[in-house]
Amino acid sequence: MKSVQKLSTLTLTLLLSVILAVPAFASETIKIGFNLPLTGDIPEVGEGSKNAAEMYLKDINSQGGLEVGGKKYPLEFIYMDNESKAESAVNVALKLIEQEDVVAIIGPNSSKQAVPAGGTCNDNRTPMITPWSTNPDTTKDRPWVFRAAFLDPFQGPVAADFAAEKFGAKTAAVLFDISNDYSKGLAEIFKQAWEAKGLGPVVAFESHGTKDQDFSAQLTKIIGAKPDFIFVPDNYNQVALIIQQAHDLGYKGHFMGSDAWGTPDLIKLCGEDCYGQFFSTHYAAAGATGPTKVFIDRYKEAYGDVPADYAALTWDSIGLLLKGIQNAGEVYSSPRKERKAIRDGLAAIPSFDGITGKSKFNEEGDPIKCAVVVKISDKGEFLFEQSVCPK
Repeated sequence: MKSVQKLSTLTLTLLLSVILAVPAFASETIKIGFNLPLTGDIPEVGEGSKNAAEMYLKDINSQGGLEVGGKKYPLEFIYMDNESKAESAVNVALKLIEQEDVVAIIGPNSSKQAVPAGGTCNDNRTPMITPWSTNPDTTKDRPWVFRAAFLDPFQGPVAADFAAEKFGAKTAAVLFDISNDYSKGLAEIFKQAWEAKGLGPVVAFESHGTKDQDFSAQLTKIIGAKPDFIFVPDNYNQVALIIQQAHDLGYKGHFMGSDAWGTPDLIKLCGEDCYGQFFSTHYAAAGATGPTKVFIDRYKEAYGDVPADYAALTWDSIGLLLKGIQNAGEVYSSPRKERKAIRDGLAAIPSFDGITGKSKFNEEGDPIKCAVVVKISDKGEFLFEQSVCPK
């Protein structure tokens, strides 16, 4: 009997020693929502963002979770499809907040969905970080909404300055999506920036709808006005059609684009018609070094493609959010209390070194960071042309 008791005591002692040797680990998970366009007009954006998120999730949970206040908490990512629609993005935000009890939301990406969803998150006091939205209204007067991308009031002048210098342009034309907050807002900002330069007029300012496939009427007017180049701040699927149709109509001039061009799917849709064109964006994959190259190589190995800017920005958005969670210093069982702690933790981040560059944050939660202008090579690669930083 004594030998059995000694064995039991020994077993218990060994068990306790094993438990004490394991790092402190909390059973509670940190639930984070993702408001993504997995279907609709831009499903590649949702897929790329989800791919980057899955890589990050695996990295953190393979280490036992995110360490907060000396304990490790596993992460749980909940993905929902906003169908690339504004109304659906609002509904997804509400579901993630009210039904899933997430403590924060990554996305939406596009300003068309991020502006209304940002209002919903702010009203419900839930931290939201948009990776890709550049429209100022997404974060304006919304202390619960943050972003990883630069803003259009910066991007518009970057495009205008580059086109004037690179093309020697004196006149410009603009074609944009009237029903897309991003496209319409950036078109207007570009027009203001171009006219402020005093080089010459915007000779055509034409719009189209999101579902339009035929742009011949608008392009005929634009080509007839004989601009030195055409600025097209549209999503990549629309850009491919616009450039191809412009060439079919005999246009041989330059195009200048914006960050919504920045996906390998543009080349798949546009082909040689897009070779030699330029656009402003958040990072250039070709020639990347350091942590950016590590991310690109890992992504290519996992998914067989070069990560677009929205994938890289999603990676940085997650990094920002996790930094905000760690800044809170504690994980609360109450989602409402945890959301407030995370918001305060995000607001306390003065700067962040991400794979899309270094950022400092202003009082609106917007990063002050550099933009990159890339050229589409005759192999369809996005080559670094120049970097433009805020003055």
